[in-house]
Amino acid sequence: MILWLLYNSPEYPACGAGPRPANVTYNNACMIVVMKLSLLLLLASFAGAADTGDIKTVYLLPMANGFDQFLAIRLTTGVVLQVVTDPQKADGLLTDRIGTAFEQKLNEIYGPKVKDKDADTDDSSRPTMSPLSRAKGAIFLVDRKSRNVVWSTYERPKNNSPDEMNHVADKVAGKLFKDLKGK
Repeated sequence: MILWLLYNSPEYPACGAGPRPANVTYNNACMIVVMKLSLLLLLASFAGAADTGDIKTVYLLPMANGFDQFLAIRLTTGVVLQVVTDPQKADGLLTDRIGTAFEQKLNEIYGPKVKDKDADTDDSSRPTMSPLSRAKGAIFLVDRKSRNVVWSTYERPKNNSPDEMNHVADKVAGKLFKDLKGK
């Protein structure tokens, strides 16, 4: 597919590249190149759309300074995502920490991730992720089924006041809405 997009047939050489047959105008050749590039960009945008498009309901794990409460208000009032109080009903999870502690929390809520029969069962060679608890301002949307981070952002609050937490929650919800709407 990629080769087809990059290939310029002799009948329709790229814009300004070499001689063209008499029946092919410069505009036609350029139009074909532009159409191929547009198709490539369209395909690239659809490649990432499946990640967050399946998530309609989220469960918010407790976050530093009660940020999960402020974020829940902003997500529901802006109709960005439906916030659920039962993690079993959620398509995704929002958290401010990922790493070993987060993986353990997922195992508590949903049970251990089902491993593929073909997958290597030796976990000693698997790299572990160190917790990002010190990265205040990072927010992650994690797909429940795959346990992959499908969206993230960074908005560090200037202080811990309710007004600042509400302001940051508004920015995070706005970014999430914009990214979900674009997909």
